[in-house]
Amino acid sequence: MTYLFISDLHLSPDHPRLVRGFLALLNEYQNKSTQLYILGDWFNAWIGDDYTAPWLDEIVSALRVFTGAGNQVYFQVGNRDFALGQKFLSQFNGILLADVYTLQIQQHTFRLEHGDALCTDDIAYQRFRKVIRNPVILGLLKRTPLSFRQKLANGFRKKSSETKQLKSYDIMDVNTQAVENVITEVDYLIHGHTHRPEIHHIHNKQRIVLGDWRADSAWILELNEQENYQLDFKQWNY
Repeated sequence: MTYLFISDLHLSPDHPRLVRGFLALLNEYQNKSTQLYILGDWFNAWIGDDYTAPWLDEIVSALRVFTGAGNQVYFQVGNRDFALGQKFLSQFNGILLADVYTLQIQQHTFRLEHGDALCTDDIAYQRFRKVIRNPVILGLLKRTPLSFRQKLANGFRKKSSETKQLKSYDIMDVNTQAVENVITEVDYLIHGHTHRPEIHHIHNKQRIVLGDWRADSAWILELNEQENYQLDFKQWNY
């Protein structure tokens, strides 16, 4: 069994090379009995499971082939695709995980999450996150027309880009105490969000940060049944 962890792909029709990179990943791991864990920001924006488009149909078709070969796909929402639900994942037998998920591989315990909840120094973002992720608010948003949600998503992206330019590097990273609070009960913490790929050693435990995807390269984490792992920088040319 191969365990594969990725995050922050930010797929969209505006960046077809990223889409091709993801499709190449599925093809490469299709015959390796793979459990694929996507830890948020799979898509650059997600306006609802009722959204359809040809570029998305291609991804769904490839995922059906991938899971049809006996592989599994698990997904946690991120700050860009928090509206993605089980309805979309069910098209290819994918499984929606909780915001925090504990994975047991033999005697080791892994905590999986997107990572934005650990950035507690970014108070403004945490307030926004609490509001927009409220089930009532989210439920109301999903009932609005697609055109309205598209405009709203565009506004969120623009606002996010503007505020990032005004925030310090440290504020947008994880808070040390927040990390230490959650890593106490596990052996490994795996997350994305910060776009700062690295393996950190904390009190004989490890925090593994996945990186974001670029036009021709991607950070992935692969573990096998023997629990050997490496943060492997995979590069595809397409």
